[in-house]
Amino acid sequence: MVYDVVVVGGGLAGAALARALRGAAVALVSKTRPTAPEAAFDTRIYAISPGNARFLTGLQAWQRLAAERITAVHAMRVHGDDGRSLLEFDSLRAGVSELAWIVEDGCLQNAIWQCLQAQERLELFDAASFDHLEVGADLARVFLSDGRILESQLVVGADGARSRVREQAGLASTASAYGQTAVVANFSCELPHRQVAMQWFRGGPVLALLPLPGNHVSMVWSTGDADAERLRALSPGDLAAEVEAASGQALGALSLVTPPREFQLQRLLAERSTGPRVALIGDAAHVVHPLAGQGANLGFHDARELARVLAMREPGRDCGDARLLRRYERARAQDILAMRVVVDGLFRLFGARGAAPAWLRNTGMTVVDRVSALKNLLMRQAMN
Repeated sequence: MVYDVVVVGGGLAGAALARALRGAAVALVSKTRPTAPEAAFDTRIYAISPGNARFLTGLQAWQRLAAERITAVHAMRVHGDDGRSLLEFDSLRAGVSELAWIVEDGCLQNAIWQCLQAQERLELFDAASFDHLEVGADLARVFLSDGRILESQLVVGADGARSRVREQAGLASTASAYGQTAVVANFSCELPHRQVAMQWFRGGPVLALLPLPGNHVSMVWSTGDADAERLRALSPGDLAAEVEAASGQALGALSLVTPPREFQLQRLLAERSTGPRVALIGDAAHVVHPLAGQGANLGFHDARELARVLAMREPGRDCGDARLLRRYERARAQDILAMRVVVDGLFRLFGARGAAPAWLRNTGMTVVDRVSALKNLLMRQAMN
């Protein structure tokens, strides 16, 4: 059998793309498939934009999320590092119902995969992993580690920052470390979060407290590698006390409910997101700092756009046609570049030492906060 598309990587972006390609002959290659979410909160969470929530609703995945495991974000407060600057975003003032949805990784993965189980013309290969790729003029061949060979018009690399599909396709990428590690953990809080996401820039490190169901928050503290190691080694009580102090006790007393984990942070950009009969989506194509919470959203945008381009192809044009892939690449280039420039610019600006950079970043926050039209533009861009 020759597939229309073989998707390598069953994470959020890859699974969502496989689901979005309903009607096409699709193979999804994934090392594992997700299991039912645990009772405890997942330490890895995402802020999903309303636009991507609608995309997931169209895939019939959003409806499978348990209401008690997702939280709408109605406002966001971003604090500068001078103790006075504050940038506030509010859904009510912007005339929208929410700014984002906080969703746990395991819950979202499981919801999308539930939709895949009964999808017609979709084959799941989760007992073997990708080994290597051969690309010909008319077809690409995906070789699995157990010896099976899949033939396809198009191969999509959704296999993460260390993408072997990207490597096998000869698509160059540039990667560098931010010199930071994200320490993530979940806490119960004394005071209600009122569905407000909070973030503090602290002269390089960035602390975020994101609302979870009930009186719970998810902490993402992006800080220097050595400091991250120190934070992770603290006792539960000492870690809670340090977060309380860093957040100005915005939520009162905190109590750790899940052990901290850490993720090293890097930036990555593939020089091309397409090649002969190959396309890249998600972290295989781009990785940005989590300070804007847009990593998962960028991956979903990739899946949305590639699925749209393939669905709109002219009769007789196969899924791996070079002109189709160029349409996808052009459509995503501006969004990816803009996000990378903004995120890396903020990272550098808030990490810069000296009085001039401090004045610039904190004054800039104050100015943006006072210009409603500009704030609404930024919100609506992030909500797509």
